Amino acid sequence: MLTTEKKKKYTIEDYLLLEEGAPFQLIENDLIMSPSPNSLHQALVLRIAQLMLNFLDQNDINGYVGGTVDVVFDENNVFQPDVVYVSPERKEEIVKLKIEGVPDLVIEILSPSNAYYDLRQKKDAYQKYGVKEYIIIDPLEMSAELYALENNEYKLHQKAFKTELLHSIIIAGLNFDLTKLFRL
Repeated sequence: MLTTEKKKKYTIEDYLLLEEGAPFQLIENDLIMSPSPNSLHQALVLRIAQLMLNFLDQNDINGYVGGTVDVVFDENNVFQPDVVYVSPERKEEIVKLKIEGVPDLVIEILSPSNAYYDLRQKKDAYQKYGVKEYIIIDPLEMSAELYALENNEYKLHQKAFKTELLHSIIIAGLNFDLTKLFRL
């Protein structure tokens, strides 16, 4: 008779035992490993973070922008989004050595190794935990989708293509010029 091995459920305690920089995320008690992002992915992360930081500086906004930082939602879910934003009002409350709580805005850049998680499991979790704005960047399609949380559910607020602007809701006045983002 065949028996199945019981799959281990991992917790934040297990996750914290990993070596710093280990390519894992904790998603619904599973340790999910991803290869390091490709050069296009990395360039997009840097361009987005630079755009956001410049906007915050120019408008004297003291919010937090970070990339590939641990975001602890609960003991079963620790994600490393590509870019996060925490508003000035909540910065002191949740920005520690890790983000301990829910960012206001999360940006994920799709790649073959992570698209399933970004479009399904992580998107569902971001909605569940109350991330107000979720942006998905698709480098192959050269497009971006902005989902806004309305009545605890994500609604597609805007889809923009390579020659268009994507307008943030959470950071009033911030526009992502996709022509500049995809100029690599």
